[in-house]
Amino acid sequence: MYDKTEYDDMIIQNDEDIDIASRALKAMAHPLRLKILCILGTALDDKHEISVQDLVERVGTSQSNISQHLSILRDKHILVSRKDANKVYYRIGEENILHLIEAMQDAFCSDPVR
Repeated sequence: MYDKTEYDDMIIQNDEDIDIASRALKAMAHPLRLKILCILGTALDDKHEISVQDLVERVGTSQSNISQHLSILRDKHILVSRKDANKVYYRIGEENILHLIEAMQDAFCSDPVR
């Protein structure tokens, strides 16, 4: 017979929540997409919003490569975008993704950027 433990409340049990978590982790599994998310998660403005051009400069790859990965993250509903004149800005669309990035920085970065 299974006895409920104090940790049972910490387990994801809802299938929809499991799907959301799985989708986010799959999208984050690529090093370049993870780097993009970490940059967006530590943006200094209150919206955590950065233009595509700023991401290109900070990540250090081509605009077409960045755009391809941004499209994947947007299609997975992890990022949202807004257009302002000729610039496109991206931000993380779900607060729980920000929490996940913070947890990963705490776990893996010797000096997290905040």
